[in-house]
Amino acid sequence: MTHITAAALLRGLFIDLTGKPQVVIYQKPSDLKDEIIPSSAMKLEISSAESDENAAEIARKSYENWKKTFVQNKVNSSNTVILPSCAALFIDGKLDAIYWIDKDIDCTRKRRNEKDSSLREETINAQGETIIPEERTNVVKNKIALVTGGAQGIGEEIVRNLAASGSLVIIADLNLEGAQKLSEDINAKEGKTASLAFKVNVCDESSVDALLNAIVETTGGFDICVSNAGVLKAGSVLEQELSDFKFVTDINYTGFFVICKFAGRLLRTQHLTARSYKTDIVQINSKSGLEGSNKNGAYAGGKFGALGLTASFALELVEYNIKVNAICPGNFLDGPLWSHPEKGLFVQYLKTGKVAGAKTVADVRSFYEAKVPMKRGCTGKDLVRALYYIIEQEYETGQAVPVTGGQVMLH
Repeated sequence: MTHITAAALLRGLFIDLTGKPQVVIYQKPSDLKDEIIPSSAMKLEISSAESDENAAEIARKSYENWKKTFVQNKVNSSNTVILPSCAALFIDGKLDAIYWIDKDIDCTRKRRNEKDSSLREETINAQGETIIPEERTNVVKNKIALVTGGAQGIGEEIVRNLAASGSLVIIADLNLEGAQKLSEDINAKEGKTASLAFKVNVCDESSVDALLNAIVETTGGFDICVSNAGVLKAGSVLEQELSDFKFVTDINYTGFFVICKFAGRLLRTQHLTARSYKTDIVQINSKSGLEGSNKNGAYAGGKFGALGLTASFALELVEYNIKVNAICPGNFLDGPLWSHPEKGLFVQYLKTGKVAGAKTVADVRSFYEAKVPMKRGCTGKDLVRALYYIIEQEYETGQAVPVTGGQVMLH
């Protein structure tokens, strides 16, 4: 039992009580200095040897005990719930952590900074039987979303759209400087803390583990994991260096496994106290994962393999209400991957002779546009619409959704 596990369990508990995402911020006991734990704090007393499952039950009972003390004389309606804004974790009788809880990160930070432990009354978000027109646009509102490879390219478009829709977006990228710059831009535009930046190498288990721990200490957990980090190095099977093949496969295939491993563990822990709440892991795949790609086997092979992982992880993680799906977009012809004047695929394919008869970059572009029934490349808006559909759709898991303008169709 650690303060990381406890944070995830507390977030799950408050999600379960309200039906809405919550933010939990960890504070070390040493940060309290000589201050006294707020009298209205919820006390969570757990043994270091306790299993996660038993700890979840202790968390529930701790809330019930807190409620008997602080809520019995308060009047609240049937569609509201009264909650603590502060919780104290004791492990083996010793104070181990303080947690501050509220509806979003700015409110939670304010409570922590001002030591405001006043009680919260939250409206319960009841799950209805009917679909309202606004549901699609609100499907990610107030949720916490992790996006790997989010500092640039299609990842940046996903991040910007999620933030504009009301999510708190965690931008995780090997390019920390780029992630920080993007986060600053988004926060200024939204006028609040709409994003956070972290560094991660998706192929390195210790890096991903550290990322997940940092997220839990900052927000208590998350609701959506978009595994977007990916690379491409085109090359013939007759000529491509093994090092280039492994580089592409490590990130596009193995990296997805590593992200799912650690994200899945966290979402499973949250599930112990939020059993009816569904969370999502979504892999940004490719149409190349559905039909292959000439002289681009490393990329297509990794994407094909990732769809196998998607279906397999979906079968395993459904027990914890974690949906695992993939989106297979067509070619983003206007993005830097394709259109960069020196490193873009248009240039690469022209040099490698992948498009027979092509003499210019424009010839290569025309060749790929002609393959699409809708006569254009995929855009970030196209992909994000599919992402929102997958999150909203509660009765699908293990799916690979094509967004290809009709170039690749469902069978």
